[in-house]
Amino acid sequence: MRRFLITFLTLIFTAVMFASTAFAATEITGAGATFPYPLYSKWFSEYQKVNKEVQINYQSIGSGGGIRQFLEKTVDFGASDAPMTDEQLKKSPVTVHHIPTTLGAVVLTYNLVEVKGDLKLDGEIIADIFLGKITKWNDPRLVKLNPTLKLPDQALMVAHRSDGSGTTNIFADYLAKVSPTWKEKVGVGTALNWPVGLGGKGNEGVAGLVKQTPGSIGYVELIYAASNKLPVASVKNRAGVFVKPETKAVTAAAANFLKKTPKKDFPEDFRMSITDAEGKDSYPISSFTYLLVYGKQNGIKGSNLVKFLNWAIYDGQKLSAALEYAPLPKELVTKIDAKIKKIEVTK
Repeated sequence: MRRFLITFLTLIFTAVMFASTAFAATEITGAGATFPYPLYSKWFSEYQKVNKEVQINYQSIGSGGGIRQFLEKTVDFGASDAPMTDEQLKKSPVTVHHIPTTLGAVVLTYNLVEVKGDLKLDGEIIADIFLGKITKWNDPRLVKLNPTLKLPDQALMVAHRSDGSGTTNIFADYLAKVSPTWKEKVGVGTALNWPVGLGGKGNEGVAGLVKQTPGSIGYVELIYAASNKLPVASVKNRAGVFVKPETKAVTAAAANFLKKTPKKDFPEDFRMSITDAEGKDSYPISSFTYLLVYGKQNGIKGSNLVKFLNWAIYDGQKLSAALEYAPLPKELVTKIDAKIKKIEVTK
């Protein structure tokens, strides 16, 4: 009898363990951009409340690392602020979809405790700072642009990314449009040969460098400056207006880009740049960020990834503004929805 009871209990325990394993959450893994990491963290947490069958794990390693792991198929999706190049796309055995998820601003943040007021910068001056041509905060060009500020006779230290970065790509893409010298000497890419400065890993690394180094200036995604209580500069746009990096100005940049781009020229794969956008209300260093997904998905995991993408472009947008990101324009969401529907899911 005792042996029968033990055997019976063992069978029940095995059945319970099997059932719990069978109903365990589907794990989806991703890696890439630090630019949208604060928003993605919030999304993945909130989505698990909506769909308890899914757990999404994400590594914030930079856009370059995200593209690499995506191509190596060590993750289920990648994340990048820089669209994949034609050469990178050729390395993928299946179609790759770029899914825009949100919009953000790359900002110039700085450490000048004694300076009170709104620092103003234009594209040529920003380029010359990062080219090493402007080395002091009281440089005549900076003083002329900021006549109401008492800029100190202090060395200017540049902070930049040390890793492969979509944020760098956005920043360099803007500078290449406004500075012929930058375009010729440095160019555009996720990793650059920097003329001057110190490197930090991730947006958080650059923000940390600026925070701990008096007289420094660096570029980061807006939320990283806000969370570190660092000031940000207003940047002169194509219309000649100095614009603060606020979500409404980022949304304006995207809306103006969509409005000014003829339908025949609109990229169906969403690989597009909206830096230096037209419009007096546009913040000039704005950008989309993307999730990279395979055009063919398998089974429950693939089905759940597609469900998450649909949630992200609709319900997920409601969480953007609180974290200093700009929601996707409604006219673009319709196009993205159609693209998601093209993802093939096989059972």
